[in-house]
Order: sequence, then structure tokens, then C-alpha cells
Amino acid sequence: MDVSRIRALRGPNLWSRHTAVEAVVVCAPAECDLLAHDPSFNERLYAVFPELGALPLRQGQSIHSLAHALELVTLALQIQAGCLVSFSRTTAAPENGVFQVVVEYSEEDVGRLALQLATQLLQAVTDGGSFDVTAAVAQLHELDEDVRLGPSTGAIVEAAVARNIPYRRLTQGSLVQFGWGSKQRRIQAAECDTTSAIAEGIAQDKELTKKLLHAAGVPVPLGRPVHSADDAWAAAQEIGGAVVVKPRDGNQGKGVTVNIQTQEQVAAAYHTALEFRDEVMVERYLPGTDYRLLVVGQQLVAAARRDPPLVMGDGQHTVAELVAQVNTDPRRGDGHATPMTRIRIDDIALERLREQGLMPDDVPAKGQRVVLRNNANLSTGGSATDVTDDVHPDVAARAVAAAQMVGLDICGVDVVCDNVIQSLESQQGGIVEVNAAPGLRMHISPSFGKGRAVGEAVIQHMFPAGDDGRIPVVAVTGTNGKTTTVRLIAHLLRQQGLRVGMTNTDGVYVNGRQTDSGDCSGPRSARNVLLHPDVDAAVFETARGGLLREGLAYDRCQVAVVTNVGSGDHLGLNYITTLEDLTVLKRVVVTNVAPSGMAVLNATDPEVVKMAAHCPGRITYFGQDACHPVITTHRALGQRVVFVDNGDVVAAEGDMEVRIALKYIPLTHNGAVGFQVDNAMAAIGAVWALDLPWHVIRDGLQAFVSDMQAVPGRFNLFQYRSATLIADYGHNPDAIQALSDAVQRMPARQRVAVISGAGDRRDEDIREQTRILGQVFDEVVLYQDACQRGRSDGEVLQLLREGLQGAPRIQRVSEIRGEFAAIDHALARLQPGDLCLLLIDQVDESLAHIQAQVAVAASEAASTPAPAA
Repeated sequence: MDVSRIRALRGPNLWSRHTAVEAVVVCAPAECDLLAHDPSFNERLYAVFPELGALPLRQGQSIHSLAHALELVTLALQIQAGCLVSFSRTTAAPENGVFQVVVEYSEEDVGRLALQLATQLLQAVTDGGSFDVTAAVAQLHELDEDVRLGPSTGAIVEAAVARNIPYRRLTQGSLVQFGWGSKQRRIQAAECDTTSAIAEGIAQDKELTKKLLHAAGVPVPLGRPVHSADDAWAAAQEIGGAVVVKPRDGNQGKGVTVNIQTQEQVAAAYHTALEFRDEVMVERYLPGTDYRLLVVGQQLVAAARRDPPLVMGDGQHTVAELVAQVNTDPRRGDGHATPMTRIRIDDIALERLREQGLMPDDVPAKGQRVVLRNNANLSTGGSATDVTDDVHPDVAARAVAAAQMVGLDICGVDVVCDNVIQSLESQQGGIVEVNAAPGLRMHISPSFGKGRAVGEAVIQHMFPAGDDGRIPVVAVTGTNGKTTTVRLIAHLLRQQGLRVGMTNTDGVYVNGRQTDSGDCSGPRSARNVLLHPDVDAAVFETARGGLLREGLAYDRCQVAVVTNVGSGDHLGLNYITTLEDLTVLKRVVVTNVAPSGMAVLNATDPEVVKMAAHCPGRITYFGQDACHPVITTHRALGQRVVFVDNGDVVAAEGDMEVRIALKYIPLTHNGAVGFQVDNAMAAIGAVWALDLPWHVIRDGLQAFVSDMQAVPGRFNLFQYRSATLIADYGHNPDAIQALSDAVQRMPARQRVAVISGAGDRRDEDIREQTRILGQVFDEVVLYQDACQRGRSDGEVLQLLREGLQGAPRIQRVSEIRGEFAAIDHALARLQPGDLCLLLIDQVDESLAHIQAQVAVAASEAASTPAPAA
């Protein structure tokens, strides 16, 4: 078994809406039918991995090849590691012994590793060897904990998902973007983008924080920074009584020592704090219990009592044994992935034990409370009990005042007092610290009591009710017309005053400025647009290649446009071998329309019409024939249709009807270019779905001209020595047919075509292009470009020649090496009144070359004296 071409599908894709890892698996003949060639394989597999037997199989699913075994083992390993995954599929490719294996992942790194480990496991089973499944699952679990979001960030993300707010991790850490474009917001752990660096700096400076809170009338324990062990002792004497020694800008309770009074204790505590920060604080110790109050915005949303890590003596076990028993609680783990953290017996714990007259090997008396640390942070093994419902209004008000004084909109306020059911002033309590980016797990999953919806509170603070952080997204796919339709939709949206992000095969554009060049019709370019803060609406050309490589860049779109499928394009590549395969792939954009959205579909293309059944939203059909059955039926049902009637494009829904004369849509050349009429109707349907005003649509259509600036390489017209030139990027039979139909409607003394062929098309597709041209054109110039895309020298030219055999109109065929040379050869033979269709490959370079030749001809004409009368 050979596993290759492993891809991560990071968005909705050909197989499902789930993120998934996809691999091409090549099996030997014996590996394709295990039941016949290796009857004991399944028995050996379940012996090595018995948990596989608990995996529910869908109807018809079984392990009859190594590829199917790889699918199920990859899925089961992730499930055993605690990953929430359920989808998998194995599909046979057209080639014998080749399979596509797709398995859902929750974390990409984990999915890739699971596939790798599953391959090793199956190799061991095949060879009759052994495989340590327990170690593999542990490895996956450890990796999953390392790479997945922590509980605080995860809770916020889950709340966003519940609100239908899209999100994207920007780093391997906890930096997350919610929403798209100009409506995006970002968080870093439990800190949002409205938290200023100044507020965070204040929170880290414990002395400054206390000064500000004291000035605001919030009770705080007074103290000062110290610079040596002696200075710390001097400060302790100034304060009097028990003190706390801690880093000036620490976090998570690191280096904090509380309730100490002797000089030796203060000196030791000073050196402990110095290990974490260069500056140390000494302040008054407030007796009582440690509470954490969480403030979001202007509200207290959760409160917890925090108890230090401790064990209860039973008169039989040592302190170390008691700690080990407590650490067996499944809620305790390492790091922040679990509700509680394991208790550690480190130097700080040893010092605290010594203060109680104990060592780790001592056996405490039954009922004796043994404290392992003075601070109660969860990160050092403490526990939390929810007390949100008990908080006195005055205590809540003091916490909110503290957060606002510092300037934190998400703030963890540490309070020490006897209880929270009374005001702080009445019990000599106080606020000892405020924290930016506070940990949320004590409130999400407290050790005791009710968990609180703090993630929802954060999302509610960032996104008011009714705001899902989404900008309008329009996805355009099809065989032909995608780029022109995308550009026209973007143009119409800009007419409305929106800042538009657009991707297509020419590049990426944001608010009219090109930010990237090349073929940018894939998901990576689309994701970059959704990241841009100056984008109010996005229009994406969605090509088959990007869908196959990664899936969609978004979870759902507001509008999906399918221009056509026709006879298909790129068939035979990446296991998309039939028109049905291509239709299933293209309809991914339709399947992922929002329930409130719209699919704009070509009513005259049967394959496109089939997609309607898979759309969660509504349907708008477009087609030039007003009497087409799909159009008339849909209109009779009161649904939206766009068609042509008596020289007008008509948009109709129920009794509503809007007409726009084709003569006011320059793109269509007064309706003479049929495929541009289709593109215009598709664009009208898309912006209608986004509720653009009709006067904006009318004005925008009239202002959009099909020149090389607006739509480079899409039916660009030039005049050259009284001949007409048309430059177009048409590169498949459907496009060539549409261009030929348009050219036939245009007057010409003689018609000339210049064409090459893309080597990555099927032989019959290359032949078909020139076969179509041979019905319409008098002369054809064939050229071979520098990039043959896997074809041998001259192979494409030969196929193009074969397509011209028996052509009824062809009078002359030329073969030229090089695109520019072919263009020049054709231009040199043109006579006034001729029409030349230039099917260009290097769009920008060829257009510049054509424009230069046109300019030279115009200059020569201007300098030539007019003939004498």
C-alpha cells in the first residue's frame, strides 16, 4: 500500500462540510480484496486494535481493502485520543487499485499524524508484527492537547460558533479572528482587541494598579516595591503584621508568597519572587478567602472561591501518597486543558510543608488539613467553587469599578475577604490584583458548583445581538464566464459605496487596488480577503482546483452563482473524469449557501439546474429564453427569475418586474454577445439577492465597459488598420463555441483566429476547439506556447491540426512558435473589414503587446497624408 498526495481540506469540500485529511492510496491487487487474498486480516487487525470494533460502521461500509482499513483506523485512532470526529469515506478512483481516503479531523496536525500512525499499524498487521496502540493514542492525545485551543479561548470560540459567527485561528496559539473583513474582531486568549496596551501595562504594574484603585475609592492592601531582601524586610516592618511578597507584574500566582511575618520568611519569599521578575512588591496580607471575580464589559459575569492545593490526612498515607491520590482525579491534568491542574511537590510546596512541620514522607493525622501552597491559583493545583449567585451588589460594583479604572473590558479581579455576601468595607476585605487575559476555566468548569457561560458573555460584549460578524460573500463558479461575472458583481457593489474584496484568475483586488497577481481563484486568496479590515463585501471566483486542494475558504456564502457547466473543463484531472463528477464538485458552493442566502443558477444548463435541490437557501434562475420551462415554472411559483424579453433584461418576482434595456449594458454589445448577456444576468441576480437598489444596478451596468481595464482577456475589442480585433482568454470548447457564436453576428470581410491549446486538457477537448473554429473562420493561426503542461514538443499543435480536418470554411492554416509571433503574423495579413479573434494565453503580456501594435498602427495612420481629392 502506497499513501501519497496527502491534503488538508480546511473548509467545506467535495466530500463534506467537515475539515478532513485526504490521501490517495494505491493498493496492490491482493490488498484490494482482503477477504479473498488474506481472510485472517480482519481478525489480526482487531487483535492489534480491539477498540476498532466499537466504531459504528455506516450501511455498506466494510474493511474489504487496505484503503478502507486505513480510513477506519485513522478515524478510530482520533476518536480514542478524544477528538470529536465522525466522518470518513473511501472512494475508488477510475484506475484499478487507486482509492481516495478522506477522514475528518478536528486539528490538522492530529489528523495528519493519525493517518501516519494508521499506515504504520496496518503495515504491522500485514507483516504479522506488533504495534503499540496505547502509545499511538497517547501520542495523538498529547499532540491534540498541545495544538488545540485552551479552555478559555475554546469557550469563546464555541460561543461564537453557537451564534453563527465565523472564526479563524491566526496562529498556533490563542490569537483568533471572529467575523470577516470590516466586521472582524480578534481575541488573544481572554483578551479582546479593544483592550489597550496601556490598560494591560497598568494591570501588570501591581503598584500602579493599587494607586489607581485607591484613588477611585476601591479598598486595596497597601504596600510598595522593594529592591533587596533587606528592603523587603523594611517594608514588611513599615506595614506591620503579616505581608504578601510577589513579583510586581506576575501572573498565575507565580512567585507569590502570602501570610509571612519573620525576616527569614520575607527574605526567602523575596528571592522566590525574584526568580520570576526583577521587581518585587511587598504589601499587607489580607486574611480571609481568595475570590476571583470576572468582569466583562460593565458586568460581573462570574465569581469563584479559590482554595489552595491541599490534601486531607487519613492517618495512613504520606503527604506524597495523598497528593498522588488527589492527582488521579480525571479532572486534573498538566497545563490548562483540564478543569484542574495536578498538585506539584516543588520547592514552594516543600517550604509550605516545613511551615506546617511536615515533609512529603510524613503521615498527617486523620482529618489534618495539609496545604501545599499559600496561593489558590488553579494553575498551581488549587480548586474553584462557583459563588456567582452569592456576590453582594457592592462587591460586584467594586469589581466593575476596578476593571474600568484600569481600562480592561475583560478583567479578572482578585478579592480577599471572609465572604462575598457582604461588602468589602464591612469585613476589611480588599482587591489585591486585577488581571488582563484572565483564565476562564475556573468559571467554565469549576471544581464545585455551576459552570457559567462566560464565553457567551465575551461574545455578547464583542458582537451585540443580531450581529454575526459576517460581510456579504458571493461565490462564483462554472466552466466559463466566472471572471467577468465576478468583476461585474464587484463593480456593482462598489457603485453602492461598499469596499469590495475580489479574487479571480487575474489577481486579488481590495477596494479597486490590486494586492496580488496571478491565478488567485483558490481558497488562500479568498481567506486573505476575509482577513482584510477594509472589505465590506467579498466576491470570489471559485475554481475547481482550489476546491479540490483545500475546499472553500468560508463556511457559507450569502450568494452562490453558477454560470454554466456545459461540456465541462479540465476533465480527466484529479479523478474528475465525467460531467457528473464536475457537477458534484461545482455544486459545493451551492451546498454551502446560507439558509437565508440565494443560489443564482443558469436555467438553460441541465447540470446547473440539478444543483438547486442541494441549496439550503432560495433560487434565482437566469436564462435568455423567457419561455424556457425552468424559467416559466419558477416564475409561476413566485420565485425570482432573470431573462431577456424584447431587447430588455427582465428581473421578475411575483408581480414585480424590472426592465433594463440591453443597449444600456455595454458589456453585451447591445445584446449581440450572448455569453456576455448571460454574465450580466448572473451578476444582476447576485446583487439583487444582496438587495442593491435598482437605480444603483442600472447605473452600474451602464458604467461597466468590456475593455482590458475592466475585464482583461474577456472579449476585449480593438481597431487595427480598419480591422476588428477581439482578444479573449477562451480555452475550452464551450468558450470557443460562445465566442464563435458572437463573432458570427459581427460583420466581417474575412474571419481569422489565432489559437493555442492548454496541454493539461484531454485530447478530444483540444481537437474540439479547432473543430468549432473550422465552422466559422476562414483562416486559423496555430501557435505553440512555451509551457506545454506535460505535453511533448509539437503534440498540442498536432491535436489542433487534427481538429481542423474537414473544416468547411478554412482556406489557410499557419503554425507559429510563440504567442507574440503568432499575433504579429495574423495582424500582418489583416485587411480592412477583417475580424481577428486572438485566443491569448499570457493575458497581461499579450494585451500589452496587442495594445502596442494598435498604437503603432494608429500613429502611422495619423502621419500618413490623406489622398488628394
